[in-house]
Amino acid sequence: MESGVERRRAILFLFLAATLWSTGGVMIKELSWSPLAILVGRNIFSSLLLLAWLRRFPTQWTCWKIVAAAAHLLTSFLFISSTKLTTAANAIFLQYTAPVYIVLLAFWFLREKPSRTDWISMVVIFSGMLLFFGDKLSTSGLYGNILAVLSGVTMAVMTVALRAQKAGNPAESILIAQLTSVVLGFPLVLRESWTMANWLIILYLGVFQIGLAFLLFTTAIKHVPAIQATLISTLEPILNPIWVFLFVGEEPGLFALAGALVVIGGIAISAIGSARTAPQPAPTA
Repeated sequence: MESGVERRRAILFLFLAATLWSTGGVMIKELSWSPLAILVGRNIFSSLLLLAWLRRFPTQWTCWKIVAAAAHLLTSFLFISSTKLTTAANAIFLQYTAPVYIVLLAFWFLREKPSRTDWISMVVIFSGMLLFFGDKLSTSGLYGNILAVLSGVTMAVMTVALRAQKAGNPAESILIAQLTSVVLGFPLVLRESWTMANWLIILYLGVFQIGLAFLLFTTAIKHVPAIQATLISTLEPILNPIWVFLFVGEEPGLFALAGALVVIGGIAISAIGSARTAPQPAPTA
């Protein structure tokens, strides 16, 4: 049985991962590359970091490892595609419906039952996100909205599949997915502007915003149930516009600020509940 110290450290790792993920928006605004080229470029450096951490290529291929890798690839592709076909607010909000699907998937496959605290956290967080994105959500971009919902489904599948590898090394799934995207998409990078500024941003995105963040997340997911990991990770879409405000000057509205406080409150409820709840068993991989 793992200790409370490990559990609390895992929760800290989730907060750090969400914070790193949230810095992507403000950095990407400074890039002239296409979204898919950015995805491939940052995965070059992210996969190098993961390789350095793991010190080897994945050798043991399990069902959960392959499912997690495929879901990670699909989540990235669907989210990027959805942002082109609908508003950014729609894409982010609909992707973060993932906890709804995780509740079902985690119960079916991992026998992890959401606690009363999880349900309360989910309601509070969704209410806050409605406030936060409310004035930017729209019914336009039907196909983009559908893709955003699908990205929420694949995000849920990825999280559950990573959690199912708690006895193994979930980071291997992320490495497989990122190496696959680099091999398939490298020609896209060759078409972009190779300036020092662009590559420095890509380097940051790969090493910190994606690579280090996923190392933290895949370490934490071994000690925290899938639903709680995702609820805590909803800090990402809340912090994203805050960085944009601090560094670009795009000021959020009053409802957005109120929504952010509500979401942070819901995340705090989830984090405290997770720290106090004994971990439940998940299938090994």
